[in-house]
Amino acid sequence: MSAEAQPEIIVRPVRDVDAEALGRVHARTWHETYDHLISKAALERISPRRMAELWTNWARQGDDFKMSAALVDGEIVGFVGSGPARDKDAPAMRELYFIYLLSTWQGTGIGQKLFDAAVDEAEPLYLWVAEDNPRAHRFYERNGFALDGASHTEPFLGETLTEVRFVR
Repeated sequence: MSAEAQPEIIVRPVRDVDAEALGRVHARTWHETYDHLISKAALERISPRRMAELWTNWARQGDDFKMSAALVDGEIVGFVGSGPARDKDAPAMRELYFIYLLSTWQGTGIGQKLFDAAVDEAEPLYLWVAEDNPRAHRFYERNGFALDGASHTEPFLGETLTEVRFVR
């Protein structure tokens, strides 16, 4: 009998050379995450090249920012970013800006590894997430977050997206 080979999973800080792969994964995860919230036409305007350009800048933001990528057998499958709070009325000094993981790898523990790479244990933190994203809501609740009642509607790809705020 032979055991099935387990994939090699690594979470590490984002590097400049990751920008192109991150752009592709970012565009794909937005399709997977927002396809029920944003029109297909708007989602098709997402450019992996434009996302790669954003990642080139994000990768160089400095020590206050934690940007990490998850790799499975050497291929980027997800990413996370946190840093100083951006909101004037922020309920904490740090914000989890984003965490995205290709749907194929959700439920495998990789999302938790990404989260742990961007957030110190029990660190006071807040985040904004789509109001209609119950899977993400459950993930954040498992990590000690609770809704604080704040919400806003933001422009997103030429449309609008309502987000709710979680705090811990």
